[in-house]
Amino acid sequence: MEENKNNLNEEVKEEKALDIDFSAEPTATPEELPEDVKKKLEARKNEKKPVKGKARKKKSDKAVPAGKVFINATYNNTIVTLTDLTGNVISWASAGMAGFKGPKKSTPYAASIITRIACDRAKERGLKEVMVFVKGVGTGRESAVRALNANGLIVTAIKDITPVPHNGCRPKKPRRV
Repeated sequence: MEENKNNLNEEVKEEKALDIDFSAEPTATPEELPEDVKKKLEARKNEKKPVKGKARKKKSDKAVPAGKVFINATYNNTIVTLTDLTGNVISWASAGMAGFKGPKKSTPYAASIITRIACDRAKERGLKEVMVFVKGVGTGRESAVRALNANGLIVTAIKDITPVPHNGCRPKKPRRV
């Protein structure tokens, strides 16, 4: 266990990673969702109308002990997607889905709430250990990763996959006067 922590620390230093201390064990009992978010999720669930016609066959719930988390943090929104190791989506959440509107969607608070929602759904499938891939420059990056650890998932690696231009676009022609 100690060796894994050392390897993780080296990995995080090598890659452009976030400054987060994961030396503490994840908490066993995560906090409850705020009441207003609970109400909005319930209202959304009740709004859905049953699909007429062919009923889809429900997929069997296979236990997924390890997976990946993709956090897309833009200036306008934050989206958290939890997948298995092959990339099949287990659960996802976005700030708009949780009832946040306008500039509140890109806040760190919204990122922690949607991470909690996505983690709860993924834990039902047995997810325990995750590798985190962070993309984008939004304010919800760091708080989303912190919320993963706070909600009982073991974070094994963090990698920043934000696209960086190597040389950029071709510049405009110089103006002739």
